[in-house]
Amino acid sequence: MPASHNAPSAHETAVADQFTRQAAQFAASHVHHSQAALDLLVESAGPRPEDRALDAACGPGSVVAAFARRVRCAQGLDATEAMLQEARKLAAREGLRNVAWHRGDIYALPFPTGDFDIVSCRYAFHHLLQPVRALAEMVRVCRNGGRIVVCDAFASDDPAKAAAFNAMERHRDPSTVEFRTLSVLRDFFAEMGLAKPAERFYGVPAELERLLAMAYPVNDDRAGLRAMLEAAVDGDTMGVGARREDGTVRFEYPAVVLTAIKGA
Repeated sequence: MPASHNAPSAHETAVADQFTRQAAQFAASHVHHSQAALDLLVESAGPRPEDRALDAACGPGSVVAAFARRVRCAQGLDATEAMLQEARKLAAREGLRNVAWHRGDIYALPFPTGDFDIVSCRYAFHHLLQPVRALAEMVRVCRNGGRIVVCDAFASDDPAKAAAFNAMERHRDPSTVEFRTLSVLRDFFAEMGLAKPAERFYGVPAELERLLAMAYPVNDDRAGLRAMLEAAVDGDTMGVGARREDGTVRFEYPAVVLTAIKGA
């Protein structure tokens, strides 16, 4: 995730802490790396056998691995070494030889301008203090005619629900900056001079007990996190379809894959 060449900020420290601790369990999460969700992202990019693909803030490498089966070369970059270690394990397990891993800064991608045919970023924009700056780097390293793909969950258009959702997420994961609304994510593309992106939607299911088990909340306050999610059921106050079901609380992160062609 994001890094800096200067002394790390409080946010960068939080990102490094969260993603180092989460690396192994995040890599093993079938929900976050479901084949259907990966297929949706890859198909959105229209991969071709001769393409070179980059996944920025690649985490444990599942997007890179999915592209590697469809393109000439797939590379991943992340700021967290623990995530890259998981990515290398995945590539080894799957026998992938057309992949490469880089530790680096999403705000200063260490690649030449126009080096890739596909540049993607999944589940990272809500961790970024400067998402437009990151998107600008993604656009820079993508060739004209190449595809820019951003995937993330998004917040409700209802300001109160968005605020409640983001308060819960920042408590659950202190490295979270903000889940933006869909309109804000679209605006990021417009700021880069990109055409209106194509959109494909899906939901990431979540369940209270599993979420608590995987979380490293502020001050280890799982009781507070539980209370936030249980309170969200009455009136769906976070806009994520929170409901009581089978003795627990279930909800979904609404997610979108946004794809635009550079220079279109």
